[in-house]
Amino acid sequence: MDTEQTIAEIECLERILAVPDIRPLTQSDLAAANRRHDEMLAQSPWFRLWQRYGVCCRSEAPVIRLDGIEG
Repeated sequence: MDTEQTIAEIECLERILAVPDIRPLTQSDLAAANRRHDEMLAQSPWFRLWQRYGVCCRSEAPVIRLDGIEG
C-alpha cells in the first residue's frame, strides 16, 4: 500500500468537500430543515407557543391546533 498516494487522495477529497454547495435549495430540502428545526426545539415552551399562536414565514399552509387536534 502506497502511504503517500493514500494521503494525497485523502487531501484531495478534503479539498473537494470543503467547497461550498451553491445549488439552490429545493422544497424538499427546506421541508427537511424545518422538520429538523421543529424536532430540535420541540421541548421549548417558547417554541410551542410560537407554533400554536405565532406568525410563520414558511410556505406550507397554516394549521390550527386545538388541544392536539389538527383542523
